[in-house]
Amino acid sequence: MPVRPGPTRTCPLADLSSVPKQDFVDPALVRQPGSIEFDPIPVNVPGPSLPEARATLGDQRLDHMLRDMVLIREFERMLDAVKREGAYDGTAYHHRGPAHLGIGQEAAAVGQAAALDISDHIFGSHRSHAEVLAKGLAAIERSDERFLEQVMADALDGTILRVVEALPASSTRARAIQFLTYGLLAEIFGRATGFNRGLGGSMHACFPPFGIYPNNAIVGGSAPIAAGAALYRHVNGQEGIVVANMGDGAAACGPVWEAINFSSMHQFERLWDQPRTGLPILFFFVNNFYAMGGQTATETMGFDHIAQIGAAFGTRNLLAEVVDGNDPLAVMSCVQRKRTILEATGGPALVDCQTYRQSGHSSSDASSYRTALEIEAWKAADPIVEFGQRLQRAGVVGDDWQRTSHDWARARLTEVFPLAADLGISPRLEPGLDPRAISRYLFSGVGIGREPAGSGDLLLAPADHPRVAQLAGRARGGLAPDGGRLPSTQVVTLRAALFEAIVDAVVRDRRLIIYGEENRDWGGAFGVYQGLTELLPARRLFNAPISEAVIVGSAVGYGMAGGRALVELMYSDFIGRAGDELFNQLAKWTAMSGGGLRIGVVVRVSVGSKYGAQHSQDWTALAAHIPGLKVVYPATPFDAKGLLTAALDGDDPVIFFESQKLYDVGELFQPDGVPRDRYEVPIGLPLVKRSGRDLTILSVGPALYPAVEACTRLADDHGLEAELIDARSLVPLDLEPIIESVRKTSRLLLVSDACLRGSILNSIAAEIQLQAFDYLDGPVVVVGAPNWITPSAELEDAFFPNAGTILGAVDEWLIPLRGFHRSGEARTVRLDAWRTGA
Repeated sequence: MPVRPGPTRTCPLADLSSVPKQDFVDPALVRQPGSIEFDPIPVNVPGPSLPEARATLGDQRLDHMLRDMVLIREFERMLDAVKREGAYDGTAYHHRGPAHLGIGQEAAAVGQAAALDISDHIFGSHRSHAEVLAKGLAAIERSDERFLEQVMADALDGTILRVVEALPASSTRARAIQFLTYGLLAEIFGRATGFNRGLGGSMHACFPPFGIYPNNAIVGGSAPIAAGAALYRHVNGQEGIVVANMGDGAAACGPVWEAINFSSMHQFERLWDQPRTGLPILFFFVNNFYAMGGQTATETMGFDHIAQIGAAFGTRNLLAEVVDGNDPLAVMSCVQRKRTILEATGGPALVDCQTYRQSGHSSSDASSYRTALEIEAWKAADPIVEFGQRLQRAGVVGDDWQRTSHDWARARLTEVFPLAADLGISPRLEPGLDPRAISRYLFSGVGIGREPAGSGDLLLAPADHPRVAQLAGRARGGLAPDGGRLPSTQVVTLRAALFEAIVDAVVRDRRLIIYGEENRDWGGAFGVYQGLTELLPARRLFNAPISEAVIVGSAVGYGMAGGRALVELMYSDFIGRAGDELFNQLAKWTAMSGGGLRIGVVVRVSVGSKYGAQHSQDWTALAAHIPGLKVVYPATPFDAKGLLTAALDGDDPVIFFESQKLYDVGELFQPDGVPRDRYEVPIGLPLVKRSGRDLTILSVGPALYPAVEACTRLADDHGLEAELIDARSLVPLDLEPIIESVRKTSRLLLVSDACLRGSILNSIAAEIQLQAFDYLDGPVVVVGAPNWITPSAELEDAFFPNAGTILGAVDEWLIPLRGFHRSGEARTVRLDAWRTGA
């Protein structure tokens, strides 16, 4: 796709340590008239002739490709029989879960797998039984027996292997096929002996030892994650490629476009020190022409071929190609061509694999959106029949291939089906008997180790870094000898404390990368990264597009692949732009993989002020509501540095909230200030900031400081000593120190900047009231912002809680304060908020 005019706009005087400054935008060039032209996109390039295929693959490999297609077909028919008839081959089973079948799409999966190595990773969609089986069978075919024996022995500590060892097997490979088919089927049936302990099920199965990474129930959900896995290979110089398998419906999803753009960023070619043009990822669309019941080409999309998307990116049309998905050799050849280019010069690439789903979208689908004539026409072009007859005519298989291949496939499934259906052999996790049966897999609890940075991972030694040296000369605490506060220019602020934690982390682990919006040169939107550009090369610190979905989603994939990522969402309000990636991807995969995948990702999120309703909301409750995320919200420099260090040293997803109001505060609570050396603050442990006997106040985030003022006024004006506790973290949160305080004070007030309705503090209050009811002398009171939109800066004083708000709540609900004048009746205001919804 030549672009005219297209000279490289390079400024010879650019500072090569700073990425965007390398590319000079020359008005003399960009204002020239011209045109943009696109190269043709090939459609249905024939695969190798059968003689060519026999010469390169051999007859046995061709026979096994046909065999694999038949096994996949029988696997899907088995699930269809279970859903419709409640039995398979005489064994009854009631399957309550979904069954999204891909009958008719077998050639696409087998052809793709034939072109991949075991080290290549595939990610899939909700309809991915075929991809799992095809990739697994190909891995078994090409791996040595010792490797297979080790994989089976290691998986779930040998649990799956012990089940299939009850079956006769003629060889290690035969045993491995039993292992594959049983492990997948047991997972679909929700058994603890499945690949993912039954926590993934049909739509989320994965088995990384064979290069089979998670399948995804969210349409297009795998695209950003696969991009992150490809990013890991690119950053760390690993060979092999990553494949993102999706249906045609995913072509309309925003995160898919974000992932393609992210994988194509020009900085990989123009500004990084690797010679690739982009990430080694293949976006493989299994195009069966229907997204559920909507016909994509003529109804729900704006293009005739998905491959047309390629024209929007790069100078090579994303190497886009339309391939006949009914021909496994054509698919294999197409993927081989893409794989060769991706490994040699980079990607990404896109394949529009046209196939047909003979089955319905799911077992409840009556296919009312298409005609019987169309379905029959495609059945007449059945990929298994066509390929089998082709091999038969060439003498690769015998005339009875249909019977023999079907008998072989049926035998493989009839031997494992009874094992997977038998609860005595294949039990489920039992949350009723073991309350931690599922919760133990939410977080990994095991570190993934570190790889210290080498000379090529840093641009200069931290000791030589100007900002590091500058901070070394600042006061570590925020108070002057006379008790007054030092100016922010003289102390280690919360912003600087975060910087120190990050510098330590990037030195300790070379796999840690940092990216987001305005992260390089700008220094991060709020200056936390100021100076990192001089410390880290572009592959470890770079600017991402303004595309929050792919920022978070790619971090998930980067973590799955074995790395650590620190990514940033500029404002809490932008969580909505990455909602699926935060809540359905980042939070879920450790548990849905049965603990097999670890995701060392920290998402920094600033909570704004002064910017109004779309930039100043506290959305901590949204993050805390989702199981599988750790949620942290420090309010002091000491806690910020220690908590971020702990988060970056772990291997679990952490949402790290930071208040913009606090970036310039110094340390006011720790007598010795912020230590220079590395230290950790345990995530989940609240801290008493001020002791007291009459009332307990629990604060979250910036509410700590008005709470301090309220405690001072309670003591000075009313003779009451309040005990002040800073939560520091929301998930996990050890309630025992709070309950212990309540045992002493008999009263509890909780305060944060979040809107009152739905605040996480309401959940904490309810639990403490349950656990400490006998010690309470009054209601547990929650103070938060009103249930309004966040107003403009001029009205914020009436929105966020302040010391007066806290004192008013104490006076109204807990302890009457003599002489205190309330500006409004809290009881009336709260009831009115529920009545009006405001």
